[in-house]
Amino acid sequence: MASTALEIIAFVVSVSGWVLVSSTVPTDYWKVSTIDGTVITTATYWANLWKTCVTDSTGVSDCKDFPSMLALDGYIQACRGLMIAAVCLGFFASVFALFGMKCTKVGGSEKAKAKIAFLAGIVFILSGLCSMTGCSLYANKITTEFFDPLFVEQKMGYTYNGATSVMSSRTKYHGGEGDFKITSPSKQFDKNAYV
Repeated sequence: MASTALEIIAFVVSVSGWVLVSSTVPTDYWKVSTIDGTVITTATYWANLWKTCVTDSTGVSDCKDFPSMLALDGYIQACRGLMIAAVCLGFFASVFALFGMKCTKVGGSEKAKAKIAFLAGIVFILSGLCSMTGCSLYANKITTEFFDPLFVEQKMGYTYNGATSVMSSRTKYHGGEGDFKITSPSKQFDKNAYV
């Protein structure tokens, strides 16, 4: 009885983690420009894995989708691939876990169910590693650009918001660092980007 309860709790926690990862991929605000120390804010820049946007002081947003997958920076391509792989792996792990649970009638004998549950655990771990690696890669790149004194693009403070806050909390839950605070703007924005 105790093992069944533990199994159900583990399944719910694992599926909840998969739902959190799935919700981070389409979220708009992966990074948002900060207004710390600014008296007048005329524009707020924000970006995600799919587009870059600017919102002016009246609330009007102008977004620009990334035009081509081949024209993207490598870290965005890698982060997209890792996050999509994490979502797909998490889905299959959830299905395997459902079939491998002792309290379900599908999946075959106890020995077969144990093997399926073990496979589900391995696939959940791979899903978590993909999501943590993708988010860490994204955070590392923009943090490195921000602190690089030779980086000549416009320097602005960015804070993680929305999707990466969820990823940060998931990473902390799994024992990772998850300490993403300061980033820099995308190379898409120069002084005449939205004139």
